Amino acid sequence: MHKSGSDTRFFERVYEVVRLIPPGRVSTYGAIARAIGSPQAARMVGWAVNQSFSDGEFLPAHRVVNRIGLLTGKHHFGGSDVMQQLLESEGIQVDNDRIVNFEAHFWDPMKLSD
Repeated sequence: MHKSGSDTRFFERVYEVVRLIPPGRVSTYGAIARAIGSPQAARMVGWAVNQSFSDGEFLPAHRVVNRIGLLTGKHHFGGSDVMQQLLESEGIQVDNDRIVNFEAHFWDPMKLSD
């Protein structure tokens, strides 16, 4: 996928927020979209996170899940269990591709002090 200048700026804003997600916490595509001022752009946040895999720079993309805690991006990690293993290494339990006790692990980028 070729990124235009506006896409590049959007993607970089997404990456800035994703880099802030603390270990042991997760955020959602929609929460990130709201945090960067594009509340209707959750799907584009997903595209940005997926694009990060080809950019060569580490991004803790495993900490981004859908609005109910499902590991919807797991197929981008090079193995069906890699995303789950990364989350579990940070103390987050996953069952059937879903974060256990999602609300307790959710990090809202609109509340950066959380």
